[in-house]
Amino acid sequence: MTLRLATWNINSVRLRIDQVARFVAERAPDVLMLQEIKCTTDQFPRGAFEDMGMPHLRVAGQKGWHGVAIASRLPLEDSDTFQVCKLGHARCVSARVAGIDVQNFYIPAGGDVPDRALNPKFDHKMDFYEQLTAIVAKQDKSRPLVMAGDFNIAPGEGDVWNHRYMSKIVSHTPLEVETLNRLQETGGFADVLRDRFPEPQKLASWWSYRAADFRKSNRGLRLDHIWTSPGLTPAVVKDTARIHDDVREWERPSDHAPVTVDLDV
Repeated sequence: MTLRLATWNINSVRLRIDQVARFVAERAPDVLMLQEIKCTTDQFPRGAFEDMGMPHLRVAGQKGWHGVAIASRLPLEDSDTFQVCKLGHARCVSARVAGIDVQNFYIPAGGDVPDRALNPKFDHKMDFYEQLTAIVAKQDKSRPLVMAGDFNIAPGEGDVWNHRYMSKIVSHTPLEVETLNRLQETGGFADVLRDRFPEPQKLASWWSYRAADFRKSNRGLRLDHIWTSPGLTPAVVKDTARIHDDVREWERPSDHAPVTVDLDV
């Protein structure tokens, strides 16, 4: 069986529920991981997901901010969520589907100043990564595990529009890149997009709303990721990982584009 996984920072699921339905109809994900749903758990539009054939849900909502969810065509089982947000925000949700542990994250953006002492938001982001790395270090690498979501770090030079400039901006500073790489190395995770599109090819999944034409300005960042554990990476179907950047062209889009990959399970 081929299982298509998708991750998408939707930037308000209720505002963009029609776009979610269109994406599900056109791109046929089996499991959809959403970030920034921006609603409480009871406000989540469950009926709309049932109508689009994805009735199996795990939702961690929060009033006005954050919030993450997993929607699936296939039944979901409970999984131990990697709860690592010291402020208790709704930034983590998990489920087991088709024998795969899926961990969905909306990692803090970190504010504007890349200094832990001066910026509590940046300290929160680094703490989130440190706690997550400590949990990952205890995991069995042979277990089929997906780590996905909006990681709010663009790690490689090809993941930013201008490496020299962005190295001073939160999301691509050396400390953040080192921190993300440490997490990936600790778990032995494969970055499915970079495995398909090696550096130096430019990749982006986020573009600011400030640009009237995001393609013309071409100042994107690759903030959205799907990683697979050593026990799952052999199941990745070759040449299926992709960023659906055309979705960013839809009317009133999220500033993020969806990312998908197919697994042979």
